[in-house]
Amino acid sequence: MIEYLIGVDGGGTGTRVRLARNDGALLALGSGGPSGLMHGVEQAWSAVLETLNAAFASAGLVRPALERMAIGLGLAGVNNKLWAADFAARNPGFGDAVLETDAFTTLVGAHQGRPGVIIAIGTGSVGEVLTADGRRREVGGWGFPASDEAGGAWIGMRAITHAQQVLDGRAPGSDFARALIHFCERGGNTRFDSHRDSMFAWLAGASQTSYAQLAPIVVSHAGREPAARQIMLAAGQEVARIAAALDPSGQLPVALCGGLAAHLQEYLPAQLLALVVKPHADAAAGALRLIDERLKGKKTC
Repeated sequence: MIEYLIGVDGGGTGTRVRLARNDGALLALGSGGPSGLMHGVEQAWSAVLETLNAAFASAGLVRPALERMAIGLGLAGVNNKLWAADFAARNPGFGDAVLETDAFTTLVGAHQGRPGVIIAIGTGSVGEVLTADGRRREVGGWGFPASDEAGGAWIGMRAITHAQQVLDGRAPGSDFARALIHFCERGGNTRFDSHRDSMFAWLAGASQTSYAQLAPIVVSHAGREPAARQIMLAAGQEVARIAAALDPSGQLPVALCGGLAAHLQEYLPAQLLALVVKPHADAAAGALRLIDERLKGKKTC
């Protein structure tokens, strides 16, 4: 018998879990390391189980056998069908499971399962729509560095280009550029006498996460520095393009989710801003809703 329901939001930088009784009553939350499938299936399951254990511990409960739990998972990387199939095949023993993209569980959580649009903007970006007739479609999410427009890494790459232009004399210096250059000097493994050498050293080891770490510098300077503001305005236009591709009619509510969502709102075109609504709940809640609906559907069959 299923006694507990689990909702999981698993990404490239962390995992969040919602633990509920089988009647839907929320018992605890848990957070842990990354469970996005790009890190490998074994790592993903390990992070999910560790985070689940933390949720039970915070609720003051002894974790039961996995077969007494049903789990809904929204994970980054599920759109890679090979990864998803491998992950599902290695279910360590949960009594029932639903596996979805983190974009779809974000959509379900944000709009309570009703039609709408979500655009998730964190380190990367992705958009998804659920239409009134039940169709769903994803836009973006192709991954770094080719896609993820308006995400933290995308913003950071444009910021570092600006810093390079300042160092070359192709753009005027500013507090914004100096902050970026200083960040790269602190982030390099070796100290150099020239800003240029320090920049090359930082670039040699830069990852998607490294570029995303520059986004807060852009956000903090965008109110007073034209170069930073232009990057944020360009990001706002990219969000609008994703929204338009998902819902050309511009009729559905749009929920912006992820760590950069709030910072981008003031840079959105007015037409899109008029459609923006506050998300009702997060992706872990969406995953919890999906597994609950699956079990209820089985009972009516």
